[in-house]
Parts: sequence; structure tokens; C-alpha cells
Amino acid sequence: MPRTDTARAVRRCGRRAGPWGVLPLLAVMVACTAPVATSPRPKAAPAAAPAPSRIPDPSARSLQESARLLRMQDHLITQGLLRTDGGGTDTPFTDRQLAENFATIAFFDEYVASGGDLVARQVAAPLHRWDRPVRIRIVFGDSIPQGQRDRDRATISEYVDRLARITGHPIRVADSGNFTVMILNVDERETAETRLRAAVPQIAPDAIRAVTRMPQETDCQMFAFTRGQGAAYTDAIAVIRGEQPELTRLACLHEEIAQGLGLPNDSPAARPSIFNDDEEFATLTRQDELMLKMLYDPRLRPGMTLSEARPIIDTLAAELLGPQT
Repeated sequence: MPRTDTARAVRRCGRRAGPWGVLPLLAVMVACTAPVATSPRPKAAPAAAPAPSRIPDPSARSLQESARLLRMQDHLITQGLLRTDGGGTDTPFTDRQLAENFATIAFFDEYVASGGDLVARQVAAPLHRWDRPVRIRIVFGDSIPQGQRDRDRATISEYVDRLARITGHPIRVADSGNFTVMILNVDERETAETRLRAAVPQIAPDAIRAVTRMPQETDCQMFAFTRGQGAAYTDAIAVIRGEQPELTRLACLHEEIAQGLGLPNDSPAARPSIFNDDEEFATLTRQDELMLKMLYDPRLRPGMTLSEARPIIDTLAAELLGPQT
């Protein structure tokens, strides 16, 4: 992955409906503090409530994108994909399969940097996860309808609460944060440089291009970062196509936020799982929940290699499912 002096991109992922590619996004989040008054001030008269700003209508291009993405969602559904049941009797898995799937998804990267581009090749990587509270900041493009904003905020808040319960790690939605989720329509994404620089002052030019030139076949993308050579995540950012219909947009939110916690890879052997490019499942499954529990178990530590972690992984999987043959 490309590096800067202050941050290292360590993981990337993107949801694709089919054999589609993804591009990188490099980000450094910067915190700021508000001034504190040092002396009493006269009480001001209440300010008039600002007039609600008008949300502009989507452009013709955005409407075309919405129609295209709806057709794609409908096609996947007719194939029996995008399940939301979390798996069932048709998707059994053993403790050994859970351990193997966790090892593949948590200890390998999907892409490597080569000549300034990302090449699809799995490479071993140390364990990465957050060691600080995760604060999810939601950013909407100007033309995202208010009803969609309200639904997405509620969806993300409910999902983040679920992830916090699963992992035992402090994760919540906040007005400012270290994990930014941007939901943008095509015109907003292609002209997002100012917005990206405002949110991430040290963002690299190639990262901006990755967002503004996102290929049509990519639904969403996410990147998480460490500082220097550290293994604990400090920042993450996800970009979601706002034109997506409800189910595929939900799938993007589930996958990108979960992968941003430290499960970056995909595996065709993982079933039931959203960490699988076959699109069978749109939302977090029972196996995904168990992998997130394992990821944040204190017996594992950021920076561990797979060989160091293997005995612990096997123990955790057996504890969660019971040893099976």
C-alpha cells in the first residue's frame, strides 16, 4: 500500500456485485478542539431558527445510476443472493472452518501495491484492529434525499450498536470521529476533492482520484490506517454510492464498517459470510459475528502474525462452537 510520513494504509476492501475491482483511498483524520469561554457573557436573544436548506434534485446522471443499480440489485435477488437471514441449516460450519476462515480473512490482505496500482494478490499481514474507541461520522452528499438520510442514519446507528455488543469494543455514531462514512451521489463523488480535503487534510492526491474516479463496477470502498509502523487502526474512511437501492446500500454499509474493524479480506470458503465475493449474503451472518468476537478477544493483539496467533484462534473457535469432527 502507498505510504506517507504520518499514516500507513494497511487494509482495503470494496463490495462488488460480481468480479469487479476496487481502488485505494488514503486518509489521515485530524482532530480539533472548540474554544472555551473564560468569562461570563451577556445572554443573547434566541437566534431565529435557520430556514431549512433545499436539497437539490438528483442530476440526470444520478437518476441513470439509480436505475442501473436497481436493475443490478433485482438481478441478484432473482438469483437467490443478497440474503439477510444470517445463515441457517443450509449453511453449517464447524469450529475448524471458523478458525480457517478467520485466519484467511484477518491475516491476509486482498490487494498489494505495484507500480502505483493495486494488484489482486493475497499477501500475509499481521493482525490489525482498533485499540481506541471508534467514532463513526456520517457524511451525506448534498443531493441525498432527506428520507434516505434518516433511514441510513438509523440503520448505521443500529448496526454500530450491534457491532459494539458483539466485539465488546466502544463503537458509536458521533458528530466527529475517526471512521468517516461518506454516502455520495455520482456528481458529488466526482467533485469531492474539497469535501475530502476538509474532512481529511493530509489526504493524498492518488486517494482523491480513487474516489473521484471510482470505476462503475465498484459499489463502495473502505480503507483503514495505522500511524507509522503500528498495527492498531487509528483512522478509516468508507465511500458508498448514494444511488444504490436499499438492499445493496445496506450490504455496503454492513461490509465496509465490519471490514473497517479489522476483517479486511474475502474468502470463497467463508459461508455464511459477507466476507465473500459471491454476494450470497447482504448482511452480517452468525459466522461473521463469531469472527468479530474472535478479533477483539484480548488473547489476540494487534501486530500478531498468523503463526503466533494460530493456537489462540483454534482455542477461540472451539470455545465458541465446541470441538467438532
